[in-house]
Amino acid sequence: MSVQYNPGLEGVIVARTEISHVDGKNGRLVYRGGHLIEEIATRSYEEIIYLLWFGSFPSSEEHAAFRQRLAERRHLNEGARGALHGLPRGVNPMDGLRTVLSAQGARPGVGRPSIDDAISITAVMPTIVAACYRRAQGQPPVDPRADLGHAENLLYMLTSQEPDAARASWLQSYLVLIAEHALNPSTFTARIVGSAGSDLWSAVVAAIGTLKGPSHGGATPAAAEMIEAARQAPGIATFVRDRLERGERLMGFGHREYRRYDPRAAILRDLCKTANPEYYETAVALEETALNELLRRHPDRPNFTNVDYFAGGVLAGVGIPADYFTCFFAVGRVAGWAAHVLEYVGQDGRIVSPASEWAGPALSPVE
Repeated sequence: MSVQYNPGLEGVIVARTEISHVDGKNGRLVYRGGHLIEEIATRSYEEIIYLLWFGSFPSSEEHAAFRQRLAERRHLNEGARGALHGLPRGVNPMDGLRTVLSAQGARPGVGRPSIDDAISITAVMPTIVAACYRRAQGQPPVDPRADLGHAENLLYMLTSQEPDAARASWLQSYLVLIAEHALNPSTFTARIVGSAGSDLWSAVVAAIGTLKGPSHGGATPAAAEMIEAARQAPGIATFVRDRLERGERLMGFGHREYRRYDPRAAILRDLCKTANPEYYETAVALEETALNELLRRHPDRPNFTNVDYFAGGVLAGVGIPADYFTCFFAVGRVAGWAAHVLEYVGQDGRIVSPASEWAGPALSPVE
């Protein structure tokens, strides 16, 4: 059988999944059970987690019980608190999340990935992010509250104030939109770790390390930085042309899979109009100019707006600083990471071990 080398595994099918599907040709994102993202974007994040893990939306009784299970797992243990206090000042927020989560999950043995661990990890990640943020501000961490939903509690732990309903709604929509997206690099990493027989905590820590890379989770703050630079520029058209002439990318445009406008970007665009009007005004003007210029230069290459473009505006409207954008991405995406690991180990669970092609000096034949 002939095996073709594909850099970045582009176009190579390495998994069968029911968790989600990216229909890039038609610009659709489908969550488990055939739910289009546009149809479920206003659901609670807890309902989306339940859907991804169990295959259906919960009843009202199941929803209440599931929320309670998540709320009970929000507190940091002694090991995590020690790791938090041991972080150096000025640490990258993603390093803080990775380190403290690893300490929270440290225990004897290697446990098989389970729903119970998935609940614990998903519940505690917002607590870690909020604690790292407050420590960076020279403030003590705020204990989580069991009476608040996932998004509301995260905002409360950041500010120690009652969460604003509008901001909590914007954040919840962001978490829902970012919760799952098929076999992206961080999800693939989590599946590889799970395939090796490791525990779910290790799989998620590895996924966080992958997401930290600027080519994956770093696109949202980069897009926000670009839009702010465009706002201060003397002219949008000149800004776009000069950036491209210098060989720099227009962040937030183009996607390996989508050949139409990213459906998540369309929803975030509408949210951004309310959450961050000033950002929205500049972003829309820049978007129109950028799309026209990209089409003129590359008529055969699809370069539509992707999820990162308006995400920064929504997060900033919620009150999140740009250096924590990727942490919030992780807080949302952990639902998908866990779903994929649980799905894979429940299937044949064969270890992921792709082949490589020898590129060294020619070997002498074996006689």
